[in-house]
Amino acid sequence: MNSREEQLKAFDRLLTIMDELREQCPWDRKQTMESLRHLTIEETYELGDAILDNDLDEVKKEIGDVLLHLVFYAKIGSEKKAFDIADVANSICDKLISRHPHIYGDVEVADEEEVKRNWENLKLKEGKKSVLEGVPRSLPALVKANRIQDKVAGVGFDWEEPQQVFEKLQEELGELQHEVNAHNQEKIEAEFGDVLFSMINYARFLKVNPENALERTNKKFIQRFQYLESKAKEQNKALKDMTLAEMDVFWNEAKSL
Repeated sequence: MNSREEQLKAFDRLLTIMDELREQCPWDRKQTMESLRHLTIEETYELGDAILDNDLDEVKKEIGDVLLHLVFYAKIGSEKKAFDIADVANSICDKLISRHPHIYGDVEVADEEEVKRNWENLKLKEGKKSVLEGVPRSLPALVKANRIQDKVAGVGFDWEEPQQVFEKLQEELGELQHEVNAHNQEKIEAEFGDVLFSMINYARFLKVNPENALERTNKKFIQRFQYLESKAKEQNKALKDMTLAEMDVFWNEAKSL
C-alpha cells in the first residue's frame, strides 16, 4: 500500500490534471455541474455494480471515475468563487468531528444504534426541521423507502422485534389480496405499495439490504435467462416457438450451474 505522502502526491496529480483539462480540453471546458449530473449518477451505479460483483479491480477503477467527478465539481465551484476542494474536504471533516462527540468529545455511547440516534439528534440541533430532510427526493423508490425507515428508526420510531414486522407484512398481504378479489385497481396499487414498504422494513430487521438483494436476484435471473437463450440458439430454436416445458429444461440446467 502507498504511504500517506504518496497518496497526497497522487491526489495532487489528479488536481493538476483537472486544471489542465479544464483549460485545454474542449469537452472538459464545456462541462457544467448540470451537464455532469447524470454522468455522475451513472458512474455511481457502475461502482455499485462492481461492489456487488466483488470485483475489487473494477471497484478501484470506478472509485477513480467517481473521484474525478467530485474533483470536477470542486473545480467548477472554484471558478465560480463559491468553494474549492479544500473547502469541500474541510466541510466534511468539520461535520464528522461534530457528529462524533463520542470520539472527539466527552460523550459515551453503548453501541452502534446509540451512535445512529445521536447522529440524527445532532442533525436536528443543527437546524434541520425533520430527520427525513436528508433523504434525496430523486432516490429510486426502493432505496428511498429503506433510507426513510432507517432514519426514523434512528430516533426511536421503530418496531421492537422482527416478528412484529413479519406480522405486519402478513397483514398487508391480506389487505392486498382483499382488494385484488374486489378488483379495485386504485386500492390494489396502494396496498401493493404497503406490501413493498413492509418487505423493505422486514429486510432491515433481517439485516439484509433490499436493493442489494434485489439486484443480485436480477443478475441471477439475467444469467439464467441468457443461458436459456444460448441453449435455444444451439438447437436453432426461437424462444417464442418453444413450450414452457422445453424452456424449463434449460432453466433448471442454468440453476444447477
